[in-house]
Amino acid sequence: MAQANYQPIPFSSSMKHSDRERFICIYPAYIDAKKTVKEGRKIPKSLCIENPSYQEIKDVLSVTNLNCVIENKIYPRERSKELLHRGRIRLQIKHDDGTPINPDFSKRIQILKYVASTIPQLKTRIANPKGEQPQASSSTQPQHQGGSSKKGKGKKGR
Repeated sequence: MAQANYQPIPFSSSMKHSDRERFICIYPAYIDAKKTVKEGRKIPKSLCIENPSYQEIKDVLSVTNLNCVIENKIYPRERSKELLHRGRIRLQIKHDDGTPINPDFSKRIQILKYVASTIPQLKTRIANPKGEQPQASSSTQPQHQGGSSKKGKGKKGR
């Protein structure tokens, strides 16, 4: 996900917009319909989607011609530390002179609304509309065939 050799430097207002520290951050929680505003949702629930992933956000933003960087970070308000909730997208939206790279996306809220409206159209979402991760096959669970099955350990004679 992230590049291991990158060392962030403290923010300074004299930095250029092309410096990585000036990029905006997008966490999947910003557009998750299951989150509350207190838990980090940034746009109205009617525009949000369920269980977005950083990979889906990256796929949508790859066609916008914006400089996009993926980092292996967890949203600070996220309670679960699972891999499903990992990932942060950093996005450059302005040139060094302050003009937007893409005039359609000059503000963070415009990008979030675009991402939330475009992710449901991805092929992976059309096949799996709820955004749920594919589950393991049922062959991993033991299946007992026949009339007898072993009981678990217990006290004998009771």
